[in-house]
Amino acid sequence: MAQLKQQQGGGSQGGQGQGQEDDQEQKKQRETEQRSSILNQILEPEAADRLGRIRMVKESRAQMVEDRLIMIARSGQLQQKVNEEQLKQMLASLTEHEKQTGPTLENMKVVRKGRWDEDDLDDLLNES
Repeated sequence: MAQLKQQQGGGSQGGQGQGQEDDQEQKKQRETEQRSSILNQILEPEAADRLGRIRMVKESRAQMVEDRLIMIARSGQLQQKVNEEQLKQMLASLTEHEKQTGPTLENMKVVRKGRWDEDDLDDLLNES
């Protein structure tokens, strides 16, 4: 009888782990829906299209712009919907800010030295 209770208890713990994962996934989905709802309210269609194109190219950049837009909207600083031109200005200011703060891991470029060729070995051996 005690073994049966332990087995049932153990099974419920596994179910709880799955339930927690489901809860986290639902919470993440709700947050995503809230973000898109806010963005739909504050962006004109052209600006939303541009942001979507940016997202296809660079997810992190679109996320940064969205975060800034949502922060501005929540603080009550928006008087009207953001149009495409205003979005371009925001992107330009973000780019300028990134240039001033210096390189990050995302925009750092790695340059590797070239490989050795057979000709390079011949040149090295013939130098003496």
